[in-house]
Amino acid sequence: MTSTPLPGRPELVIVLPDIRSAQNVGAIWRTADAVGARQLITCGYTPHPRVAADPRPPHVAMSNERAITKAALGAEHTVPHEHYATLAAACARLRHNHYRIVALEQAENTQPLFDYQPPARLALVLGNEVTGLTTAELTLCDEILELPMLGRKESLNVAVAAGIAMYRLRHLG
Repeated sequence: MTSTPLPGRPELVIVLPDIRSAQNVGAIWRTADAVGARQLITCGYTPHPRVAADPRPPHVAMSNERAITKAALGAEHTVPHEHYATLAAACARLRHNHYRIVALEQAENTQPLFDYQPPARLALVLGNEVTGLTTAELTLCDEILELPMLGRKESLNVAVAAGIAMYRLRHLG
């Protein structure tokens, strides 16, 4: 099943490289369903449901799947999923399919999320809960968006940041 495109709104793919928590993956998946995202892509060691020729030990794959399902509440069945060994491989496929790739990260040369006008096909890359996206990963992206942080903490939980960004990009674009 795929999401129904919203006229005048960007087609959105969510990309999760090296996310540590299956609960965060499940929460992001659930929000991806809520905004009508086209697809969710996991990369690297991000927990994900079992895939064909899965290299993970069966007990690890099953544990990941259970934890994702608990948070996603069925969204893992409504938003299609692919897994890539690397973010570079996922970005190559997205570029081939004419997606603009944007990161959500605090870095130099960012644009505020709320000022960004999304293109028709957009892939949103979200980074690791502790380390964010590396410099090498950021070079794979076309643009870097940033959420303004007004308090003393310098970042939000990845699932919370993902939710804010997905709603902004999908419904206010």
